[in-house]
Amino acid sequence: MPLLNASNLTMKFEGLVAVDDFSLNIGDNDLIGLIGPNGAGKTTIFNMLTGVRTPTSGTIEFNGEDITNIKPYEITKKKIARTFQNIRLFNEITVLDNVKISFNYQIKYNLLHSILRLPSFFKEEKEIEKKALELLYIFKLDGKKYEKAKNLPYGEQRKLEIARALAANPKLLLLDEPAAGMNPQETRELTELIKWIRERFKISILLIEHDMKLVMNLCERIVVLDYGKKIAEGTPTEIKSNPQVITAYLGEEDMDA
Repeated sequence: MPLLNASNLTMKFEGLVAVDDFSLNIGDNDLIGLIGPNGAGKTTIFNMLTGVRTPTSGTIEFNGEDITNIKPYEITKKKIARTFQNIRLFNEITVLDNVKISFNYQIKYNLLHSILRLPSFFKEEKEIEKKALELLYIFKLDGKKYEKAKNLPYGEQRKLEIARALAANPKLLLLDEPAAGMNPQETRELTELIKWIRERFKISILLIEHDMKLVMNLCERIVVLDYGKKIAEGTPTEIKSNPQVITAYLGEEDMDA
């Protein structure tokens, strides 16, 4: 049984078909790229998989359970986490608190424990801070833990968003253009970091990305969309030589560039 099974997903907006009969299986420890031109429907697929949008038709199963119509916070509890194309951090609070917030749904103490400041409250808060600092250390952000998120350089804001997603302890991590705005050196570091994250946390990763060098060097399987429809799926080698992909998406672009 696959970790995630999306079957025949269709999403229509006032008659416009954004995604058309899309299916995808994701297994344990998979690393998959989702590519296609702007407007191909990639982010809409992410939104359906994470409960932001309910498909017009089709089903989504995760760990053998139908999650098609549940809310985003319930999706998170099922252990699916994501980042966004446009960074969504809490800009006015610290880097550390941005990560700690993602542990909220996992806390065991109740409101009374919090109000009365019982030992169980302090014990769990201490454990949450320890885990948050461990994540910041991985992303080399521990030295900026007390800075406001808005003061981080763009590349570090991207890393903070990934760290915050990992704080939700996901089995499936969805990354929406993680290399956007990064320079070549940062992109190379990110490529290695994503590989390491998959092995360290034993999770599956589905990513949207326009940087073809990153996709080809990182992903083991690639899915290609065009006008909301899947036109190809295969290994990087298969995708590079697929005439339909070259015609519809890449044109004369060198996929190894």
